[in-house]
Amino acid sequence: MSEPIIETRGLTKFYGKNRGIIDLDFGVSEGEVFGYLGPNGAGKTTTIRTLLDLIRPTDGEAKIFGKDVRLDGEEIRADIGYLPGELALFGDMTGEETLKYLGNVKGGLNWNYVEELADRLEADLSKTVADLSSGNKQKLGLIQAFMSEPRLLILDEPTSGLDPLMQQEFFRLIEEAQENGQTVFASSHILPVVERICDRVGIIRKGELVAVEEIDDLKEGMLRSLELQFAERPPEERFIALPGVEEVNFEDSRLRCKVVGKLDDLIKEAANYEVINVISHEPNLEEIFLKYYEREEEEPEEGGEADA
Repeated sequence: MSEPIIETRGLTKFYGKNRGIIDLDFGVSEGEVFGYLGPNGAGKTTTIRTLLDLIRPTDGEAKIFGKDVRLDGEEIRADIGYLPGELALFGDMTGEETLKYLGNVKGGLNWNYVEELADRLEADLSKTVADLSSGNKQKLGLIQAFMSEPRLLILDEPTSGLDPLMQQEFFRLIEEAQENGQTVFASSHILPVVERICDRVGIIRKGELVAVEEIDDLKEGMLRSLELQFAERPPEERFIALPGVEEVNFEDSRLRCKVVGKLDDLIKEAANYEVINVISHEPNLEEIFLKYYEREEEEPEEGGEADA
């Protein structure tokens, strides 16, 4: 794995006595798309604001591009495209004026690329911000994040307010960014979005990381539901005894069961009989996510900060 673009060690933030984030340790490699997953109030936005040095940690440290976010914040932010979860823009400025203003703050921009992004996202830059719907404001936010082609994109709930067609265009933008060697840190509570675009995912629960893994590795440890149709019913006890195989249930010659981890033992045993059909129901990220939140009460808002 390449040198981390983002790296945190013991990163902690409290708002008085209220929990923000606790002892976060993770790294994001150059060129990867990292998904940061959790419900509202779990600590996602607090993490992002701390990484950007918009708020200061109670303890621990964070580095971006190998530089301390507190000591070199201005230099670091110059090469970051940031989409906040709650986008605040000047209501009396048009989209074009807004983007040109933000481009000047960044030190200039390629206006041809801005127009390309606006065309792809179907954003009308002639309207004032105050006249835009929430979805069209989100498009403007995405344009300003991508337009400088930054080394790192930090996107907080990036598909909020986008219709399905625009979500697909956003996915293409992420794929192109990764092809260009850019790194993406995307925070979301929308599970299909994270599963669609991310290489790895961090799951945050009550301010603490409970998993940081590749999505495929997370799935491998989950229960998979399988159906096997045999020509004739095999001995049920042969399958009940298999390691990792649970909830074995036969209906005539059809076997339904659940398997944790590898399928090797089950497949080898099934090969001793005539198999007509196999149907595998793969776990999705939502099932994995719920594993970490099952039987938990709804998370309250963080003290002092709204978190998405």
